[in-house]
Amino acid sequence: MRLLTFNALFKGDVRERLRALGERLERSDYDVVCLQEVMYRRNVRLLETVAPSYRYRACSGSVVLRGGLVVLSRLPITGSEFRRFPLTAPARPEYLMRKGAQIVTIDRVFTVVNTHLSANRDDDWSPGNRYSAAQRTEFAVLAERIAGIGTPVVVVGDLNVPRESAGLAGLLAATGLRDVLAGDTRPTYRPTPGWPSPPAFDHVLVRPAAVQCRADLVFQDEVRLPGGGTSYLSDHYGVEAELTYPDCNHTAFSRKL
Repeated sequence: MRLLTFNALFKGDVRERLRALGERLERSDYDVVCLQEVMYRRNVRLLETVAPSYRYRACSGSVVLRGGLVVLSRLPITGSEFRRFPLTAPARPEYLMRKGAQIVTIDRVFTVVNTHLSANRDDDWSPGNRYSAAQRTEFAVLAERIAGIGTPVVVVGDLNVPRESAGLAGLLAATGLRDVLAGDTRPTYRPTPGWPSPPAFDHVLVRPAAVQCRADLVFQDEVRLPGGGTSYLSDHYGVEAELTYPDCNHTAFSRKL
């Protein structure tokens, strides 16, 4: 199964960038696409128009998307739920996004968890930091829900923590997930002059051990927008993953790594 996770950035020239993204998705071979910061139902309708081969989709909310999350799939989605994170201190603008996790079953054989955790506005991921405490609560919600999933599972999204963070290590220990890009030092947030060496915030985590996976960064370069001009698709890079599950005879998992 080919999968993409991408924080699409809700600010700026959103519609033009989403149209350019949708055109690239339609030409791609991704089976499942997990997006964060799509924000509005009308943006989902735009993606449906530009990328019609993704016949199945999962999101919550009639006008504003809960968590800003959407999952697009060329494979049947046979179950979907949104699990909201609790509102914890410190107070932050992200309360309006109602952050959480979109949990989707793909054709009854695989579960995809698309999520977006609270940002750490102090850029300090030490355990005693005020935002680290909020993230621990969110990780605990994820761990509790993931523990009850009986199918193979992949957890993806903008977790807003570096690979070496205690919060991510705790989630891996509690759930048996493994970080596909463990040891990869490349950032997934686009470096800027003010932040030349950001960490990797976007992750791909899988379980069980029998699921083989390789992943890489995509959408790193500027693209031409439908209205003219060029732009980056987001302030994040995308992460693509190819998953192979030898114990499953579903055609989506029959590719060899």
